[in-house]
Parts: sequence; structure tokens; C-alpha cells
Amino acid sequence: MMKSIGGLWLVAALLHAQPAEMADEKEIHRFSVRASEVDASVRAHPEIDFFLEKNGKPADTQHASVNLRVQQRGELMIWLMPHNAELFDRVNGYGIHSIQVHYANGWFARLYGKPNTDPLFLSRIRLEAATGEDFSKDVTIPYADGVKGRSVALVKWLNKKDPQGKWGQFLSQDGKDLLWEKVILAGASHGSTTAARFAKHQRVGRVVMFAGPRDQLENWQKLPSATPSERYFGFTHVLDEGWQKDHYCRSWEMMGLQKFGAVVNVDGKKPPYENTRRLVTAANVQGNANRAHSSVTPGRAAVKSASKSYVHEEVWKYLFTHPVDKTGAATEPDPSCEHQQK
Repeated sequence: MMKSIGGLWLVAALLHAQPAEMADEKEIHRFSVRASEVDASVRAHPEIDFFLEKNGKPADTQHASVNLRVQQRGELMIWLMPHNAELFDRVNGYGIHSIQVHYANGWFARLYGKPNTDPLFLSRIRLEAATGEDFSKDVTIPYADGVKGRSVALVKWLNKKDPQGKWGQFLSQDGKDLLWEKVILAGASHGSTTAARFAKHQRVGRVVMFAGPRDQLENWQKLPSATPSERYFGFTHVLDEGWQKDHYCRSWEMMGLQKFGAVVNVDGKKPPYENTRRLVTAANVQGNANRAHSSVTPGRAAVKSASKSYVHEEVWKYLFTHPVDKTGAATEPDPSCEHQQK
């Protein structure tokens, strides 16, 4: 069933006709709502290709979901890429609430690769896009349009619209912030890089980095981290250009992830993958590097077995649920991983 309630779309997993506030608690609650409906203070920033509408259509749609059929973990994933329904279904199935926010990330296409000698040029932009605080002279992103502001506003809205979902458990006592220790920052590629940079600044419960982080000409990866290093989990394909050119191995080592286990190829293995934080795969993508980049998350590029099931189901669950206090044996940095990028 799909019904509109005050600008939101609630998709019920069970077929019954109750309104959302009276729905059976066993159902899955899914929401889709524009950021501009959640918070009237949000703005477009055309100077960095960030819009609320594009070609006459909404561009600021955000998503959220919770699966009340399963035991809840009391954790909230914030996804920093376009909505991935298959990923959300799995994360919700682990008992984790999930939101995807439309934040000011349009700067990436305009400013990434711009010649610059500042080793923290992108770092400052990412941090401003995440926090809405003035870290960069190259962009102006207010609180309402950053990850933090959009996430707080959306969770407050969900708390009112979906009391059965218990979204309020992620809000501070005064309702003005999130309880970040309950938050999982997650993303792929550009999104995983921003997730990792944000977590360096803001202590969170966990960081899940698909195909990243990158920013291979910068050194923010070795800055002190508000989030303990063992809480960062990375997963990539070995044919991904970022792995082939040592961008990811470099970031992982600069972040100190070698202290918590070796690089483990998950192919043919079962969890807990030596309790490591650095996972890779060589699953068959027909030699396509572009597909390899996207193959580590659920979706069209992901690799399936002969039985048509995804081969990385257990990996995805490990990334989001493996206890952060269970770590692998420390290893030495890989001498073949090039840290001095050009």
C-alpha cells in the first residue's frame, strides 16, 4: 500500500488500510519527502550545482525507513549518496534505522580536480558540506544545507510523523542534535570520502566506506580522529581504479586501519573475515572497472551467484554489524602501497 500523508509517502509492507499512525507495528515504514518540506530554511546553491528543483522536478527528495519486524539495534544509518532501496532493505533487516539526506554535495563536480597546493583543500569543503560550519573559503554552505542540519531536521520530522518508528531515540534531550554515538555514517565513492572526513571531526558509532575514501592528494586521512579508528570499515573491488592506483589502500593506512587486521579478500570466505576493517573482492565483473566501482553495494552492478543471489550478502552484514571492539591482528603497512600520489 502507498498513501500520501501531508507530503510524505508511506509504503506499508503489509496490505492493510490503516493510516500510518495506526499501522501494525510489524510492518516496514518507508518515507520519501522533500527537504524543503521538512525545513523551510533550506536553500539551493546554484554556484556549486546544488538545487532543490531541476528541470521542473524536485531534486531534494530524501528517504527514510525502518523495519519493525526485526529486533532493533538502536542505531541510525545516514547514507551520503542517492537513495539505494536495496541497501536500505538490508540495513533495515539488520535492525538499523536508515535515512538518506539531500545535502550540498554538488561542489564535487565543479571543484574536484581543481589545481591546488593546499593539502586540505577538499577536506575543508567536505567538512563544511557535512557540518554547515565555515571551514572553507571556496564554498558557503549553511547549517540547514549540510549533512548535519538535514539529518537533524529529518529525524525530528520523522519523530512526529512516525511515533511507532521511535525515531526520537536518536535525538538529544533538547531535540536540537543527534546522539551521534548511535549513528552509522555510510556512503560510496564521494559519499564514503565525506563520511570518513565527517567522522574525523564528529565522533560516531561506525563508518562504512564503500569504494573509498579517496582524496589521494590530501592528508586529512592522518589527522586525529574523533571517531576511534577501529570503527571505520572499508570494502572495495580490486579492479576499482581507486584500488588499482592505491588511493584506497593509502587512505586506509593513513587512517591506521592496519592496526586492526590485514587486507582480506572476502571471496570464498565466511565472516568474521579475520575481524579486519579492510575488505576487498575480486568477484567477476567481466573486467569492467566502472562496474567494479559500483559492485560493492547492492544493485545492478553487484555480483550474483549461479542461484541469482548476491555474493556479498554476508559482507554487507559484517560491515554494518560486526562488533567494533572485535579487531584483527595488527599488520605492518604495505610497502607497495604508494602514499606519495601525483
